[in-house]
Amino acid sequence: MKVEALTRWTVDDSAELYGIRNWGAGYFDISEKGEVVVLPKGKGSGTAISLMDIVSGLNARGMTMPVLLRFGDILASRVALLNNSFQKAMAEAGYRAPYRGVYPIKVNQQQQVVEEVVACGRPYHHGLEAGSKAELIAALAFIDDPEACVVCNGYKDEEFVDLALQALKMGIQTIIVLEMSSELELVLERAKQMNIRPRLGIRAKLSTRGGGHWTESGGDRSTFGLNASQMIDVVDTLRREGMLDCLQMVHYHVGSQIPNIRSIREAVSEACRFYVDLVKEGAKMGILNVGGGLAVDYDGSKTNFASSSNYAIDEYAADIVETVMKICDEARVEHPTLISESGRATVAHHSVLLFNILDTSRFESHGPPESLPDDAPETLKQLMEVNSILTSKNVQECFNDAVYYRDEARSMHESGRMSLRHRALAERIFWHIATRIAQEIRGRKYVPDELTGLEMAISDVYYGNFSVFQSLPDAWAIEQLFPVMPIHRLCEAPTRQATISDITCDCDGKIDRFIDLHDVKPTLPVHELNNGEYYMGVFLVGAYQETLGDLHNLFGDTNVVSLRLGDQGQIEYTHEIDGDSVADVLSYVEYNPQDMLDRMRKTAEQAVRSGRITAEERRQIMDAYETGLRGYTYFEK
Repeated sequence: MKVEALTRWTVDDSAELYGIRNWGAGYFDISEKGEVVVLPKGKGSGTAISLMDIVSGLNARGMTMPVLLRFGDILASRVALLNNSFQKAMAEAGYRAPYRGVYPIKVNQQQQVVEEVVACGRPYHHGLEAGSKAELIAALAFIDDPEACVVCNGYKDEEFVDLALQALKMGIQTIIVLEMSSELELVLERAKQMNIRPRLGIRAKLSTRGGGHWTESGGDRSTFGLNASQMIDVVDTLRREGMLDCLQMVHYHVGSQIPNIRSIREAVSEACRFYVDLVKEGAKMGILNVGGGLAVDYDGSKTNFASSSNYAIDEYAADIVETVMKICDEARVEHPTLISESGRATVAHHSVLLFNILDTSRFESHGPPESLPDDAPETLKQLMEVNSILTSKNVQECFNDAVYYRDEARSMHESGRMSLRHRALAERIFWHIATRIAQEIRGRKYVPDELTGLEMAISDVYYGNFSVFQSLPDAWAIEQLFPVMPIHRLCEAPTRQATISDITCDCDGKIDRFIDLHDVKPTLPVHELNNGEYYMGVFLVGAYQETLGDLHNLFGDTNVVSLRLGDQGQIEYTHEIDGDSVADVLSYVEYNPQDMLDRMRKTAEQAVRSGRITAEERRQIMDAYETGLRGYTYFEK
């Protein structure tokens, strides 16, 4: 980090430090004013909206932090990018079948999101994927394009199957995917009862496995899918029933967020072999569903790291198209319609979580004393000696010595051989040494293992007005890396290092993994808090985070605002959803707010009768209680 007195910090320095031009994918940048801006229609669109202007607009409308922003234009841009990438790859390769994307509702189940995907996907006949009965019910209510597909995955009961078959009868392109062999009997039975010839797919259990966090989704021990023997059993059953023409699709899924394009190529190659052989068995086929897995480059490194991807959407589409085309041409099989279930790459970029910093716990290094007291133990003198000889060349040796003498001082105090005052001096000297060493190693390409945790140890804690468990569950559960940065003051050099704590009373309620130019780092460069508000944003949170959140400490859903560019390039607040009130979240966990209010009134009245409070104080207490029930679950000023 450049902090030299003669070097003026610029927004370009901030852009490099936080990596925004790498992970931002052209949708996020920093303005000359030092504020994060959103380019809703992507890089080169010419229209940039300051997040701080949005914050001002929200404050004027009485909406408090935290707030989840949804940018409809970014969502539309991602849908268009996915479809256009496949269409371009098919045109260049001479592929003789179309692409039909489907959006997996599970990735973000919010009505606004699903409705937006359907609307902006209509020109491309973009459909939906449903993995449960509830998701299918949602899909059928919003899909209105007769050429768009609705793919039905997951466990299916009779009601689920009936709904899918009835939708097909109405003209909706519904495809029932057989996840297990046992599902075939139910589907055939219900289809005969309803006099409908179903459209069936098989989920193939591939030997290929993806990378990243979801490797268990593929391979021989994956939860869902049919192996080769089971596929043949399905073919034989359908042939006996005179319904082999109903088998029209091969589907597979090797995991979400596949970072390495090699895994993508290997999976589609194996699946295409299954497809070709099923055609040769006499099945009608016509569709190859390559599932999900299209990764998002969360850290901007463009590598095969779990939170990145070493390929772009164009390369993803081109590799799939070329692989399928090569195998089908060699086997003299017609090119299938390609379906992908890309959810994460569709919705991740369009949502941003904004929150304000409420307070900080600062690490302060006061420096060593000018001199030691006359009765100072030898251990203190040794620590002072370590501090005096410390240079850039002996940091490892000095750190080891400092830790040894610090631990010795603690042991002496615990055994009664050192006073509390002397121990405090030892701690003070030690942390001064630690601070000096941390400054010396900052920015080095190689840092010894013993020193890697030093930056964390001397960092501040910034308390953010949000809940990790509600808004960023993957950051806690699977250590998913999300871009986090201040959204203003980016013309200033950040002078503090901090971890971000949420306002739950849980030690896991924190963010302590941040994007670095070369690796993951445990602290985030931040600015000194002044008297004004300090706002931060977490980016690329549109996939899974809303739906997976829970009510830890009874913090509920945040406020949500949907935004779109107007005809004149102005930002329009198209939809607002109030976050959960205290009464809302209490009702979710089986409390009855009205009953609680009645109980509180009785308790307060009893306190009046006993003389503990006055009737006027009772009124004030009840007013506060009722206001609390109606209030936002997060910190309010």
